[in-house]
Amino acid sequence: MSHLDHTPSTPGKFKIDKSPYYSRTRWHSSVAKLTLWSSLFVAIIFLFFYRSPSSSSNNPPSSDPSRRYLASATWGGAAWEKRVRTSARIRSRNGFSVLVTGAAGFVGTHVSSALKRRGDGVLGIDNFNDYYDPTLKRARQALLERSGVFIVEGDINDVALLKKLFDIVPFTHVMHLAAQAGVRYAMQNPGSYVHSNIAGFVSLLEVCKDANPQPAIVWASSSSVYGLNTKVPFSEKDRTDQPASLYAATKKAGEEIAHTYNHIYGLSLTGLRFFTVYGPWGRPDMAYFFFTKDILKGKSIPIFEAANHGTVARDFTYIDDIVKGCLGSLDTAEKSTGSGGKKKGPAQLRVFNLGNTSPVPVTDLVGILERLLKVKAKRNVMKLPRNGDVPYTHANISYAQKEFGYKPTTDLQTGLKKFVRWYLSYYGDKKAVAR
Repeated sequence: MSHLDHTPSTPGKFKIDKSPYYSRTRWHSSVAKLTLWSSLFVAIIFLFFYRSPSSSSNNPPSSDPSRRYLASATWGGAAWEKRVRTSARIRSRNGFSVLVTGAAGFVGTHVSSALKRRGDGVLGIDNFNDYYDPTLKRARQALLERSGVFIVEGDINDVALLKKLFDIVPFTHVMHLAAQAGVRYAMQNPGSYVHSNIAGFVSLLEVCKDANPQPAIVWASSSSVYGLNTKVPFSEKDRTDQPASLYAATKKAGEEIAHTYNHIYGLSLTGLRFFTVYGPWGRPDMAYFFFTKDILKGKSIPIFEAANHGTVARDFTYIDDIVKGCLGSLDTAEKSTGSGGKKKGPAQLRVFNLGNTSPVPVTDLVGILERLLKVKAKRNVMKLPRNGDVPYTHANISYAQKEFGYKPTTDLQTGLKKFVRWYLSYYGDKKAVAR
C-alpha cells in the first residue's frame, strides 16, 4: 500500500477545561527512594559511557547500531536546512511545530502523519537501526516524505545535531517516541537500552531545557513499568517500583528523569504508558505480527501460559486509538516555564495510561488470526519464560478520559482485520487480499 491503512480523519485539537485535580501527577516515592533511583541511573550512565568496550582502543567497536551511527552520520548544508524548515512549517492557524523522535517507527509514523494532516509542522528524526528490518522503516519514511514530512537521519544522542535542529526551528512541542523497544532483546543487548532510553532521553532533555523557548514534551513511557504489580486494572497511582525487565526499568528511569527536569528546569513533560499497540505498519517483533507471518508459512507459534496453566492476556490497543491519545496529550500540554535552562515557575508534569481497557487472552488473538487468514495455526503451548514478560496487562484510562476525552473505539477483531489486510498487501499476497 502507498498510504497509511485505515487511519482516521485528523482529530481536532482538544480544548477541555482542566480542574486542579491531577494538575500534577502524584508521585508516591519518598525523597529517599527518588535519590536512590537517581544515583542508580547516574551510575548506569557512567558505566555505559566510560566502561563500555568502545571506550577502549584495545577493544573492537561497539556492536550497537545506534553507536555506530553516531560515528558516521552526516548532516547540514543549505539544502538540508531548507528541507528541515519546510517540513516543520506550520500550515494551520494555531498549529504546532513538532519534533518527532523515532519518526520512522511504528507509532512515530502514524503520529507524524496525523499531525501533518491537520496542519502542524512536523520534523522527524530517526537513526534507522537494525533492531528489526530497516526496509520497513525506509518504507515508512517514503510514506511520510510523500505527505511532506522530512525525517532527519541521526541519533538522539547526537547533541550537536539536536542543537542545530533547535537553532533552525523554534519547536513548540517534542513528541519523543525514539526508544529501544522489546522486553526480551534486553537480555541480548542491555547496553542499547541504556543508550537509547536513558542516555538518549537525557540528551534530548538537555537540549530542550536550554532552548528558548522551551518546548512542551510528550514522551513514550510504557505499561511495562507496572512490572510485577498484581492489582488490576493498572492505574497511574499504582506502584511502579518492581520492574520485571531491563526495558521496564529504563522506562521507569525515564519517568524519574522527567520528574527531575520538570522540577529543576521547568520543562512541561507528559509521559504516555502505551499498552500493547498493534495495527498496520507495526513492529515485526510483536506477537500479532510474527504470528501472522509464521501461520502463513506453516510454522509453529509459541503460546505462553502463566503458572498453573493460567491465561496470558494483553490489553491490545489499536494504533488509531493510540494516535488520538498522543494528539490529545499534545493539545492539552501546557507551556514549559523555563528559559535558557532556568526555571521561572512550576511546570506541568503528567503520566497517562493509553490502553483499550479490554484484556484479551493471547489464545483468542490466535483464533482471530486463524479466521482472518483462513489457516489453522500450529500451536506450541509452553510456560511463560522468565525473561521479563508479565502474564496480564489491563489499563485504567479514567485519567486520560478526564483530561482530554480519550476513548478507544477499536476492538481486537476489527483492528486485526485492518492489520491483516495491510500485511497481505504489503508483503505481496494479492490473492489473499481479494478474499
